[in-house]
Amino acid sequence: MTESPWIAALLTLFVWWFSTGVILWRVRVADNGRPSDHVNSVVIGLPLVAVGIMAAHASLPDLSTQGIYLAFFAALALWGWIELAFLSGIITGPNRSPCPAFASTKTRFWRAVGTVAWHELTLALTLVALGLVSIGAENPFAFGTFAILFFARISAKLNLFLGVPRINIQFLPRPLAHLASHFRIGRITAFFPLSVSALTVASALLLERAINVETPGMSVGYALLTCLCLLALLEHWFMVLLLPDEKLWRWMMPAAKPQKDQIEDANGL
Repeated sequence: MTESPWIAALLTLFVWWFSTGVILWRVRVADNGRPSDHVNSVVIGLPLVAVGIMAAHASLPDLSTQGIYLAFFAALALWGWIELAFLSGIITGPNRSPCPAFASTKTRFWRAVGTVAWHELTLALTLVALGLVSIGAENPFAFGTFAILFFARISAKLNLFLGVPRINIQFLPRPLAHLASHFRIGRITAFFPLSVSALTVASALLLERAINVETPGMSVGYALLTCLCLLALLEHWFMVLLLPDEKLWRWMMPAAKPQKDQIEDANGL
């Protein structure tokens, strides 16, 4: 594959947009179908787990450009399946009910944790597993890719809980409709500038590595991580700025079928 870090950055941008769209499309199709369609989606997607595990293992001793891309896509395959399982309502948490309107902050926090506990645990265990197998390995970029996705997601979820001005309410599927009641639309808290500052610094450090490393493979790897970190930063700003980010994927979504018990949805990636 190409050794150009610019191509790597463009590829990351495309994969972020396309893979997000595919997952959202599949979940919407399942929403419009039978109750079992969400389970079927997760089962059909299981090969992603097998491919991700095998690709991550194969990439560990390979620091070539091909090995870097293999590690990157391995992490995305694992992440993509876990996200599909989450959005399908299969791997979520023990709490599947809306939060009472006047719940205290402490109550709302623990209820929010309960809505995503098994999902976050699955992500954390996957991250730890990738970290353990990457110790002493030539190519740690599968772990690096997954780590950026993991910590950026935790940051985004905390901001959604603490309060942000904009929460996209269009794409959250029906199995997760109760999540909307745990978010808070309001002024940003002190955690938001800390989040975007951390992502900005991380992006700058990764960019410095992409520019200054000596081997082409490493340059591509850090370019992939830099672009991924910048996209995470952009997703944080989507929660504040009046940008029509939903238009990136809305055009490919089938119309949602109305349901009698449908409640307001919300979206958080």
